[in-house]
Amino acid sequence: MADWRDELSQWLAPFLARFGHKARRRMCPLYVAGLIGPGDRKSVGPMAERVAPGDYDQLHHFVSDGVWNAGPLELELALQADRLVGGADAFLVIDDTTLPKKGTHSVGVAPQYASALGKTANCQTLVSLTLAGGEVPVMVGLRLFLPESWTNDAVRLERAGVPLEYQAARAKPEIALAELDRLIGAGVRFGAVLADAGYGMSAPFRQALSARGLAWAVGVPRHQKVYLPGVELVFPVAGRGRPRKRHVPNVLSVAAEEMLANEKWRVAAWRKGTKGLLKARFAAVRVRVADGPPQRIGAKGMQHMPGEEVWLVGERRTAGERKYYLANLPADADLKTLAATIKARWICEQAHQQLKEELGLDHFEGRSWQGLHRHALMTMIAYAFLQHRRLAAASGGKKESSGATQADAPSRPKSRRSRLGPRAALPMPPLQKARPQKTRIKVPK
Repeated sequence: MADWRDELSQWLAPFLARFGHKARRRMCPLYVAGLIGPGDRKSVGPMAERVAPGDYDQLHHFVSDGVWNAGPLELELALQADRLVGGADAFLVIDDTTLPKKGTHSVGVAPQYASALGKTANCQTLVSLTLAGGEVPVMVGLRLFLPESWTNDAVRLERAGVPLEYQAARAKPEIALAELDRLIGAGVRFGAVLADAGYGMSAPFRQALSARGLAWAVGVPRHQKVYLPGVELVFPVAGRGRPRKRHVPNVLSVAAEEMLANEKWRVAAWRKGTKGLLKARFAAVRVRVADGPPQRIGAKGMQHMPGEEVWLVGERRTAGERKYYLANLPADADLKTLAATIKARWICEQAHQQLKEELGLDHFEGRSWQGLHRHALMTMIAYAFLQHRRLAAASGGKKESSGATQADAPSRPKSRRSRLGPRAALPMPPLQKARPQKTRIKVPK
């Protein structure tokens, strides 16, 4: 580790080239080195004492008040992450992470559910995007979610320096889609998008992923309504009055847990852990998601019409907990593939933990929007550098150097489909006139 600072300077070269001022080109390596280096506290003061004695004001100005655009550095981070782990077999994991805070002045702080604490607490919530290849995650996006207590308070927003384009209320799935489009525009390659039920329960979010031609696998609540894949749209016969003008499904939708209640559950392993194979019991059937336009169906009231045909997957864990997922993977996907895709999301938890415990993501003591996002960006750059070293060590030093400039990078496929790998989302087939039947997955005994 004696030469890691020299290697860091070389690796940061393409990032520093995107700064227009020599003072910023000097402060950026110091800030990143402060995050990586020893020390329990990674806020500006302690880091300045360790890596830049006498330069506290300059280091603080760099991250909180300096006039520079983070966009070019975010683009370079996306390029470096893609070079490290991008490809058709990579996953893009969408999640969120919380930063516990005291007081009320830090931007975005409010009583919210903090997954790290397992309860509602005063904290900031960041929507995160992680590019993962194999078991190597690289964080590529962290964007603050603003609760209503902030978006409804113009004075608070102005005091925290929130840019006008971010002051309107936006749900976490909306933030995630905006970040996703930014990464696609940068040419980041991945095969599928993964997310938990906090995002998967949003029908517009799933539909937006399919509209972009992306493969996806997301968690859903147990009460998510689905139809059998062979559901028909029919004209109901009116007993009296005017004839019906709209089709309705010939069967009612049911909850996900009810659809899988009588299915055969089989054991499937998805990867090898430190204590052996990781496995659980799974069941999977093809369904139509009940996320189409709502329509009144007789005495049943408003019901959502059938939407895209996808896989409904259930998981029974050893502790008795049950989870449910939707995935638009091909209809011939086997259970092992479905399980491995769904469970690949765990890698983002590792990245969140390492960014906080090792690199001080949650140590920033400023209150502004700009300062928080710049600190988060520096932690992501530091994390990408450490993953570069990890991969280089694993390959005996033969890993391609990530210090190359953008001009030296290998040419990329121009088509979006080739950037994202094989397209796994299939077009929705027309509704069948046959009697509705379940499509069960074929699992070798």
